[in-house]
Amino acid sequence: MKFRGKVWKFGDNIDTDAIIPARHLTTTDPAELARHCMEDIDPEFARKVGAGDIIVAGENFGCGSSREHAPIAIKAAGISCVIARSFARIFYRNAFNMGLPIFESAELWDRVAGGQHIEADGGGGKIIIVGSEAQPLSIEPIPPFMQELIRHGGLMRHIAQKKQQSQGRK
Repeated sequence: MKFRGKVWKFGDNIDTDAIIPARHLTTTDPAELARHCMEDIDPEFARKVGAGDIIVAGENFGCGSSREHAPIAIKAAGISCVIARSFARIFYRNAFNMGLPIFESAELWDRVAGGQHIEADGGGGKIIIVGSEAQPLSIEPIPPFMQELIRHGGLMRHIAQKKQQSQGRK
């Protein structure tokens, strides 16, 4: 559970309508959702984001409605993980259900700028700001079961794989 990428920085209370505006909820196609990810906050985001980049946000990321489209759009846009001070409860669960790794860090938002590169070690519980002499920052490690959901690509794929494994043992 290690990630390295360029930081895209967003503030507090980024709601699911800012992540993927409601006018684009007529599709469930991940590629189409990715094209509109964060467009009302940063119209260039979807064109400029690179595979493996990382969103760093303030408090209450993913608040608002309980749309699964939000973590799908983020993941399909190429974001490898989201690190925020805190997450809205329903977004937290939806992110893991969709296979999007998320981490909480009280310290990172104040110490990193957009465009910098960071390394996040989800298993080891630390973040390194690339090119910085600063000490590693801490993040809450992802519990083992949630890591398994991420490895399998989300809850539905996890269930399908477990079902397939159990049928193979019969």
